[in-house]
Amino acid sequence: MSSSLLPTLTQCPRRHQHISSLFFAPSSHRCVSKNASPLPASAVLPKPRLDYRNIAESTVYKSHNAFNRKSPLPVGALQSVARAYEEQKALSSILSIKRHARSTLGERIRGTRDPAEKSSILEEAKVMKKEVTELEEKLAEVEERLLSLALAIPNDTHPESPLGPEEAATVLSTHGPDPLPSDTARDHVHIGRALGLFDFEAGAVVTGSSWYYLLGEAALLEMAITNYAMSIAIKNGFKPVMTPDVVRADIALRCGFQPRDQNADPPVSQMYHIAQSSTPNSPHPEMVLSGTAEIPLGGLFANKVFAENTLPMKVVGLGRSFRAEAGARGADTRGLYRVHQFSKLELFVVCEEDASEEAMEDIRKVQVEIFEGLGLPFRVLDMPTEELGASAYRKYDMEAWMPGRGSWGEISSTSNCTDYQARRLHIRYRRPSPSPSEESSPSASLPFAHTLNGTAAAIPRLIVALVENGARFDDQGKPVGLDLPSSLRPFWLEGSLKPDIVRWI
Repeated sequence: MSSSLLPTLTQCPRRHQHISSLFFAPSSHRCVSKNASPLPASAVLPKPRLDYRNIAESTVYKSHNAFNRKSPLPVGALQSVARAYEEQKALSSILSIKRHARSTLGERIRGTRDPAEKSSILEEAKVMKKEVTELEEKLAEVEERLLSLALAIPNDTHPESPLGPEEAATVLSTHGPDPLPSDTARDHVHIGRALGLFDFEAGAVVTGSSWYYLLGEAALLEMAITNYAMSIAIKNGFKPVMTPDVVRADIALRCGFQPRDQNADPPVSQMYHIAQSSTPNSPHPEMVLSGTAEIPLGGLFANKVFAENTLPMKVVGLGRSFRAEAGARGADTRGLYRVHQFSKLELFVVCEEDASEEAMEDIRKVQVEIFEGLGLPFRVLDMPTEELGASAYRKYDMEAWMPGRGSWGEISSTSNCTDYQARRLHIRYRRPSPSPSEESSPSASLPFAHTLNGTAAAIPRLIVALVENGARFDDQGKPVGLDLPSSLRPFWLEGSLKPDIVRWI
């Protein structure tokens, strides 16, 4: 990232570059066992700094919260965290006393000239050293167990989020023209084949089911939507970023994405894992194809401290998203609606801890501006607890009416992740007026930022909505073209082989 784009970021001291106890084995073919440590051996960031005290003091709330979210917490996990936290505190206290005593022995050795007394103190120091080493090992085991248990706990939930499954979502607002009647003739697969826009058969031959080719006007439409949405994001203060599409599994995990679903039997891969050979002397990090640009955008700010009065930091990133589980939801797999690879423009915000609710509304306004400009009938939903991912404190979904599918289809979401990701990625900031404790210990007392993400444009879903709402038919009911919003015209590349297909409205 260039210094001109992020002038306010400073790199944290890298005193803990390597972590020896971690989540995944380096080989992408090995799954995590229940006794595995919580982070991959190739992690380059310090261990997450979770709020164990808050967890221990809120076990009843967090237990109900996990239940409401259908989070797969092991039975008794929260109570185990509380017990392990008390054990950690006790061991730390004893260890501190022992280390002080060992230091005192060192001073006594240096201060005595009596050989017999010095020999006696040395023997005592050997015993003390052994005790300290044993305590350090035991404390390390407890801390690793504590971290492993706590990492499975989902974020808290906004008090206004509805309880229950997807059907319990609350409609916050509706936008755009009146929805067209359901009509199978408007199915985007049918229209796309008639107009030569898509080739799913070739995609299946080359790669497999749920892969596709965009042809002609559909390819131009992807580029136009991308640049249109990017222009609105930039107008609203978001700085453009081109993200890597390959990320460490560790970074995905810290952002709240499980590279493998360990609750399935056998474990199911949710991401595409890049197979790499490794040797004991030269291990490679486990790499995955990014499921969303949110992951590399979050990693962009990892292990950073923002100077005072420099937040929020707002970026918009373009990346390819890869979803290994795309073929698992029945009718949703038809056509472009749920695919294994797609282009996605993502909004990402880092802000101060008391500013994230306002930032969420700001992201929502940008998304509404984008979709209203496309002339789509769409609605904004406040999503219920069972639809919240591990990192989301609150989530809004935006759904467009898709008459060919005969239903509303998700085209965007916005999540306030509060400090869930920041604690795992070590994203912090300096307050304008540091407290005395921050002045004396700046690295330890810096508050964690809040992070938010929102979809500016998930391209295939928007193509589905635009094709099904904008299809044009002749007198015999045959698809002959598309009526597309004039907002896209400035971003359209001329020279189409079939200029009569697109009509601007």
